[in-house]
Amino acid sequence: MEEIHVKSKHWEIERMRRAGAATAVVRKAAAAAVAPGVTTAEINGVVEKTLKEIGAKASFLHQIGYPEYPPYPASVCVSINDEVIHGIPGPRVICEGDIVKIDVGAEVEGFHGDSAVTVAAGSVSKEAQRLIDVTRECFFKGLEKAVVGNRIRDISAAVARHAESAGCSVVRGYTGHGIGRELHEGPSVPNSLHEFFPDLDVLLVPGMTICIEPMINLGSHRIRLMPDGWTVRTRDKSLSAHYEHTLLITDSGPELLTE
Repeated sequence: MEEIHVKSKHWEIERMRRAGAATAVVRKAAAAAVAPGVTTAEINGVVEKTLKEIGAKASFLHQIGYPEYPPYPASVCVSINDEVIHGIPGPRVICEGDIVKIDVGAEVEGFHGDSAVTVAAGSVSKEAQRLIDVTRECFFKGLEKAVVGNRIRDISAAVARHAESAGCSVVRGYTGHGIGRELHEGPSVPNSLHEFFPDLDVLLVPGMTICIEPMINLGSHRIRLMPDGWTVRTRDKSLSAHYEHTLLITDSGPELLTE
C-alpha cells in the first residue's frame, strides 16, 4: 500500500485546485484537436503548446513504468479503439469512426492533476458511442460514493455494478489512485471488487485527493501489455473507453478539480 497524503493545509488544497484547473484546460485542448486525419503526435504537440502557454509542466513526461522499459516519452497518452491506456503518440493517423482516449496530467507548483476522456472521431458506431457513454456514467456512479465515511470499496462497487449491468467488462490490473505531490500516490482506487487490494478498506476523509478512472471494455476484461512497455490493449481486440477526473474529498461532498 502506497502512503496516503491527506491535504490538511489550505495552501496544499489551493495548489491542487490550480493543478486541476490547468489539467482541465490541457485536456479540453487535446480533445478538441481529435479529428480524422490528425496524428497522435500532433495531439501531443497541442498538449505541449498548451502547457507552455499556461505555465504548467507535463506530469506524464519521463514517468517510470516497468523498470525494464524506458521512461514515458510524451506529454499525453493517446489510445485508440482497442488500446485501453498509455498509447504513445507518434505517426499514427486518427481515422473516421475511431474512439480516442486522451489522458493528460499537469503539474503546477509541485502538485499534479490527472484527467482522461474518450472522444469520438467523426461518426462512430452505436456500440462505440454506448461504450463512451457507459464509461462516463461509471465515473459519476463512483463519484456519488466518494463521500466522507464511505470506503474505497464503495466507489469500486458502484463503478463495476454500472458497467456490468450495461453488459460491459471492467479492466483489471490498472486502477485509479491518490494524487498530490506525486502523480500516483495511495490509495489505489480499483474499478471493481474482482481483485483484492488492501486499499479497498481505506476510509474516505476530508482532504484526500484521488482519481477515479473507469476503464471499460465492450468485450472481455482481459488485456495485454505491448512490447513498448506502455500501451495496454484488449486481448480480444474489443473497444475500450476511459474517463477520469481528479477530485477532493470534502465534508460537503466531492469537489471535481479537473472539470
